[in-house]
Amino acid sequence: MTEQPPARLARHGRRFDRLFTEYFDDLARTLDAPSFSRFTPECVRLLRDLSLRGGKRMRVVLLHEAARLVTDGPVEGLDAAALSVELLQTHGLVHDDLIDDSATRRGGPTTYYAYRERFPGQPRAALALTVLAGDLALALSLRELLDAGLPAEVRQAMVEVQTRAAADTIVGQIADLERDFTDTVPDDEVLHDVADRKSARYSVLAPMRLGLLAAGLQPDAHDDELRRYARLVGVCGQMRDDYLDLFGDAATMGKPTGTDIREGRRSYTVVRLLSAVTGPERATLEVALGDPACGPGTIDEIRGIGERHEVDALMRADMRRYAEQARLVAEGWRSRWRAEAVDFFAGLPSWSVERAG
Repeated sequence: MTEQPPARLARHGRRFDRLFTEYFDDLARTLDAPSFSRFTPECVRLLRDLSLRGGKRMRVVLLHEAARLVTDGPVEGLDAAALSVELLQTHGLVHDDLIDDSATRRGGPTTYYAYRERFPGQPRAALALTVLAGDLALALSLRELLDAGLPAEVRQAMVEVQTRAAADTIVGQIADLERDFTDTVPDDEVLHDVADRKSARYSVLAPMRLGLLAAGLQPDAHDDELRRYARLVGVCGQMRDDYLDLFGDAATMGKPTGTDIREGRRSYTVVRLLSAVTGPERATLEVALGDPACGPGTIDEIRGIGERHEVDALMRADMRRYAEQARLVAEGWRSRWRAEAVDFFAGLPSWSVERAG
């Protein structure tokens, strides 16, 4: 019987968390920093705390499962690639939380707020050190691949994958900010493009490419279908996040709902709301949009408006439609890749959409 995504997540996650802990233990001892520096060890400690505090480790699972498309034997280089993808994720989280002025992440303080507490009354120092912490995580992500005990051509190809993924993500972040500054309501193609660049390329496509490279397969020959699969999964994931931001349960998620509305973000949910409502209901939404003081009562009212216009049902139907398209892409791999791993990729989109947590 094929092991289902939750079981794979748990198994790979436990093993990787041990590996990540060992990595940071070594980094604290071996990072080349001036002997007088107190800030450098503190930066490493904050990166360690954020990195080990949680996360589903889905990128690690995608990496391993991509290698299993080719072989069920041991594959050299997967640990280095896993460390690289999660360090790149840490880089993104540090900068995301700074951009969003977020106080908490994964049940603890963000790197930015930790530095704000460390340097009260010195906002420029907190800002600078947060930026540098994120930059260090990115540099460490690439260095881990450069130091991997793999043939030079494989290392080079892996570094290129991660470098391109990082650049795509940064461009996606810029486009994400730009989207929210426009007066027009973005269409689905704009939303899909931002989701693809901001998250799908580094969270789905890059781990899959790295896994195939580690297993000895050049992914370029399959680039179009890998990109299509990653884009569809990324769109599903972003839609789900946007859906939960208004229609999710705050207690289950561990954070308040309505963040996108308070920040004025043109998310999938907000765009569908704007397209569905008119008159006083639209006025209620437009007044709340971008108002950081918008209270829970107003968010609940907007949620009720969305439910009356079946925006929640529309979004669930869209997510399932894109998940089905992703499944069909993966099903097309059966003629050349291992069935058990194909089963995983075919089942992943629907599970990602339907999961509770």
